Amino acid sequence: MSSKFYITTPIYYVNDIPHIGHAYTTIIVDALARFHRLLGQEVFFLTGTDEHGQKIEQAAAKKGKNPKEYVDEISKRFKDIWESFGISYDKFIRTTDSYHIQTAQKAFLKMYQRGDIYKGEYEGNYCISCEAFFTKSQLIEGGRCPDCKKETTLVKEESYFFKLSAYQERLLEFYKQHSDFIFPKSRYNEVIRFIEDGLEDLSITRTSFDWGVKLPSEIANKDSKKHIMYVWLDALINYLSALGYENESDDKMEFWPVNYHIVGKDILRFHAIYWLAFLMSLELPLPRHIAAHGWWTKDGAKMSKSVGNVVNPQEIVNAYGLDCFRYFILREVSFGQDGDFSQKALIERINADLSNDLGNLLNRLLGMSAKYFNNHLRVDIQAFKAHYKEELESIHKILMGLELLMQEVQIHRYLEELWKIFALANGMIAKKEPWRLVKEDKMQEVAELLVFIANLLIKAAFCLSPCMPKTAKEILDVFNIPLESKHYLEFIKNNQIISEMVLMPIMALFPKIETPLLEEKQIKTQHFITKEEFSKIEIKVGTILGAEIMPKSEKLLKLQVDLGEERERQIIAGIKSYYTTQELIGKQVCVLANLKPAKLMGELSEGMILAVSDDDGLSLIQPQAIKKNGSQIS
Repeated sequence: MSSKFYITTPIYYVNDIPHIGHAYTTIIVDALARFHRLLGQEVFFLTGTDEHGQKIEQAAAKKGKNPKEYVDEISKRFKDIWESFGISYDKFIRTTDSYHIQTAQKAFLKMYQRGDIYKGEYEGNYCISCEAFFTKSQLIEGGRCPDCKKETTLVKEESYFFKLSAYQERLLEFYKQHSDFIFPKSRYNEVIRFIEDGLEDLSITRTSFDWGVKLPSEIANKDSKKHIMYVWLDALINYLSALGYENESDDKMEFWPVNYHIVGKDILRFHAIYWLAFLMSLELPLPRHIAAHGWWTKDGAKMSKSVGNVVNPQEIVNAYGLDCFRYFILREVSFGQDGDFSQKALIERINADLSNDLGNLLNRLLGMSAKYFNNHLRVDIQAFKAHYKEELESIHKILMGLELLMQEVQIHRYLEELWKIFALANGMIAKKEPWRLVKEDKMQEVAELLVFIANLLIKAAFCLSPCMPKTAKEILDVFNIPLESKHYLEFIKNNQIISEMVLMPIMALFPKIETPLLEEKQIKTQHFITKEEFSKIEIKVGTILGAEIMPKSEKLLKLQVDLGEERERQIIAGIKSYYTTQELIGKQVCVLANLKPAKLMGELSEGMILAVSDDDGLSLIQPQAIKKNGSQIS
C-alpha cells in the first residue's frame, strides 16, 4: 500500500448555496480520508468551488453583482459550512485562484503543442445549466437536454476543439483492462456504451461570454483574445493545480495519480471520459478509481428551491447533531443508489441504531461497571481469551473485512457490518444475564463479560471514527485511549486485548427522540383556475425579428415579434441576463398575446414572452418544431 493517498470531491458549482447533495459527497470523502489516515497513510483531501461559466455570469447579473463579487460570497458559504461540519480537508481550491488559472493555461498549451487542440467553428446545442454540448441525436423532445431536460441553445461560434475522437480506442482499451475503475460497477457499462456510441471532438472554448479562463498568451497573441476555456476543461484541471502542477518543484505532485474522485452520477461522464482523455494528452498517469453516487430526494419528491423542499444540511445538523446526520446519510442508502431524506427516517435511525444498539450498550457497560466494580475492571487475560475465544474470533473476522468495504466505497455495508458487533454484544448480555450472575456471586464471570464489551466498544469506536468522529472520541475517552493511527493498528490490525481498565463515566450519547425537531416547511400550494378562465388566455407562436438593448435597464430587451398579424408587435422582456440580442433573432417563442398593453421604461409592451425559471436560471418556452406565426396554443 502506498504511503500517500489522494482523494477529491468535485469542486462545487457556485450557482447556489450548499445543499444535502453537496454535504453527502463531502462527508463520503471525509470518511474515506479519515479511514486512510487511520491506516497510517499521508492523506491529501481536496475540495473547493467551480466559479466560471455562463451560468455563473447570468446568476450574478440576476443578483445585480459582478461575477467575482458573486462567487466570493457563495464560495465562502461552502468553506464556512465545511469548517462548521469539521470536514478534514487539506486544501480548498477555487478556480478563480491565480495559480489554478496559470495551471489551466499551462495544460491547455501542452495539449495544443501536442496537436490535440485545433481551431474550427462549432455549431450545436448547448445546455447552459449543465455547461455541456449535445448532438442532435442526444437531444430529447425536439431540443431539450437529455440530462436536466431543459431547453438547449443553438450555438454557432468560432471555437477551439480537443481531439476527443482520437482517444476513443485508447479509452475503450483502458476500460477493458480496468473493469474495477468505476464504483459502483453498474456505472461501468454506462461509460463503455457512451464511448462505443462514438466520441466527437469536444469544443473547449467559448466566445459568447467573458467569465472564464483566458487562453495562454502564446495562443491568444497569435489569435484573437476573445476565447475563454470551456468550463469543464477549466474545472477538471483543478485536481492537478491543487498539487502544484504549474510549479515543477512542488512535491505535492507525488500524490498523483489520485486514488479516488468521488462525484455525483450526473457528472460521471465528464470525469470518466473527458478527464481521462485530457490526462492522456498531458501524458500523466490516470486516476485509480472514480466513484459515482446517487441523488437525494425529500419525502419521495425531487428537491427544488421553487417548490420549497430543499434540505438545508446546516439546519439538520443544528437540530439533530453532526454525527447523527453523518451516520444517517452514510448508512441509509447503498452507494450509487438514490436516497430519500425525511425526518421520520432520520429519527428511526437515531432511535434504533444509535440509541438502542450503540448508546444503550455503552450505558449498560458504564452502569454495571460503576455498580459492581466501582469503574475498575480487571480479569485474567488467558482465562478471558479462552472463555471468549469464539466471540473474539467472530469480531476479528468482521473487523478484518471492513477495509475492503471501505476501499470499494461501500460505506453503508461497512456500517452494517460494524453494527453486527454491537448486536453480538447486546446478545451476549441477554444470554449471560449478568444481574443473575451477580445474585449467584459469580462476579468474575460478570467482570469478563464487561471486559469483553469494553474491548468490543474500543475496537468498534476506532472503526466508527471515519463516519462518526465525535462519537468515536467520546467512546474512547471512556477508556482513556487517544484516537490515533498507532492505536488503530494495535487494536484492529494486531488484535490487541486489554484486561484491566478504569472507566470514565460520560453522559448518554443518543437520547431518544419522540417527535421531529424541525418544523416541516409548507410546500407551496397550487392555485387552480377554471376551464372558463383558461379559455380567456391566448397563447400564440411568434418569431423574434428584432432585438435591442434598453439603454437604461440591466434586465430589459426590446423585441419585435411577428405573430402573423398585420404588423409586428413590440414586447419588452426581462431576459437580458440570459440571452444576447444576436441569438434571439429568428427564434420562435410562445407569447401571451391578449395581455393588456403596458408601458415599461417609456416603451410600449404588447404582450409577454413566456419562459420557465428554476434554480439554474431562465429559458424561453419554444415550440418543439417550427410553427406558423400566430398559431394558437390550446
